Amino acid sequence: MEYRHLGRSGLIISEIAYGNWLTHGSQVEADAAAACVRAALDTGITTFDTADAYAGTRAESVLGDALKGERREGLEIFTKVYWPTGPGRNDRGLSRKHIMESINGSLRRLRTDYVDLYQAHRYDVATPLEETMEAFADIVHSGKAHYIGVSEWPAEQIRRAHSLARELRIPLVSNQPQYNALWRVIEGEVVPTCEELGMGQVVFSPIAQGVLTGKYEPGQQPPAGSRAMDDKGGAGMIARWIRDDVLTAVQQLKPLAADAGLSLAQLAVAWVLQNSNVSAAIIGASRPEQVEENAKAAGVVLEADLMARIEEVLRPVAVTDPKRVHDNVPERRP
Repeated sequence: MEYRHLGRSGLIISEIAYGNWLTHGSQVEADAAAACVRAALDTGITTFDTADAYAGTRAESVLGDALKGERREGLEIFTKVYWPTGPGRNDRGLSRKHIMESINGSLRRLRTDYVDLYQAHRYDVATPLEETMEAFADIVHSGKAHYIGVSEWPAEQIRRAHSLARELRIPLVSNQPQYNALWRVIEGEVVPTCEELGMGQVVFSPIAQGVLTGKYEPGQQPPAGSRAMDDKGGAGMIARWIRDDVLTAVQQLKPLAADAGLSLAQLAVAWVLQNSNVSAAIIGASRPEQVEENAKAAGVVLEADLMARIEEVLRPVAVTDPKRVHDNVPERRP
């Protein structure tokens, strides 16, 4: 495993992080989830990402149980707040009330006194940003979180939040966007802004929910049991890529990966890590061997000619419009 600083902060994290968005508490039973976490630890992964809303809060509990007994100082635990965690009007968003109640629930489920990174899971258009940042400041100053991050925020919102964070003397150090060789909307505005501000990217879906593994073939039905066939497994997000032009392009990457001695999944994860503003790529898994396979992308350097050939193959089907960042910013509170 290789390790990187999270942005320009002093926090060092594993460049492959383990996340449990679509698995723990929903698709994968607790024993299997614990085996995946053990595999992650065995590969040298020390960074674990979750969120209070994943699997209706169950994902945090499963992760907390799986990490029980590990030396807390040797781990970096990330979680998030924004999406609904209950039926009430205030069980969502980034109001002071919800943030303060949510951090306590997350710490209880994760079996820890603090998280290393507490992230705003989306931007809340219904709450003044000042209120949100002041609540985060109180959480940092109380010792319940060491650092603050955001997820899927456009550049202009990141810049405003960073300015407030400086005034409040709290470290806003990261953004967590979707980023892979097919979905590249952060490259135009978000990445340059974060580079300027000293913030790093902790990216999710580096293999495009499995599309970049090559298991989906043009003209063929998705394999039974795959995420594309499971509404709980991210089928909605995968649908945008289940097109013959995309799938044909992905198949053309196979000989490139083979020449580099990599699987397609390893090539995809390594590709995002070539971006110097990426501090970590989050991988998920339903089986330990998936963790072991994808973790081998750590430390891989893709030569310039290989990057150019990947660009030639995927550029015609990749989404690069920076305005598409707004696709994931809700117009109203959930």
